[in-house]
Amino acid sequence: MRIGLVIGVAVAAGLLGLVAALLGSGPGPLLRTDAGQRVAQAALQAAAPAAPEGVATARRGAAVPAFTVPALDGDAYALPGDFAGRPLLVNLWASWCAPCIEEMPELDRYARSQGAEGTRVLGIALDDADAVRAFLERIPVDYPQALDVPGPADAGVRLGNPRGVLPYSVLISADGRLLRTRIGPFEHGEIDAWARH
Repeated sequence: MRIGLVIGVAVAAGLLGLVAALLGSGPGPLLRTDAGQRVAQAALQAAAPAAPEGVATARRGAAVPAFTVPALDGDAYALPGDFAGRPLLVNLWASWCAPCIEEMPELDRYARSQGAEGTRVLGIALDDADAVRAFLERIPVDYPQALDVPGPADAGVRLGNPRGVLPYSVLISADGRLLRTRIGPFEHGEIDAWARH
């Protein structure tokens, strides 16, 4: 029994190390594939602590559990309900995260291309409000922004990212189901194909 536990922990640690190496040196070709994303997600899930009691987490194909995040302007967004009727791409980021910053122009381009009928985009910064406001003054984007405090029950955890890897994106269907998840940044043109629903 004990040897099985040791082997399981070693395999999980190895997978997490592989994911960390890929994320640390850039996403590389593996994370640009669906198979690579599934491996990365499985590794993160295997090595992650359980969500706190009472914190529901999203699972691919299932309805996203309802939660609320404060909007940058002081209001709040109820997910997924406030965005029902159209697909929603949620991007979790932070002002100190270099890959997050690099992908923001691409997210902004995508959001602008969607018009009134396409996929909506929501950024959720796991960061300090003042840092986010200062960042967005320097690099403005046209899609709405929310804030959350990083921790064991933050928006990332609720959307299936228990380790807090950034950037992290999810695609939620018009009827509130989690369709896709993505670890790592988008490069130019990748969002369009990824977010097709």
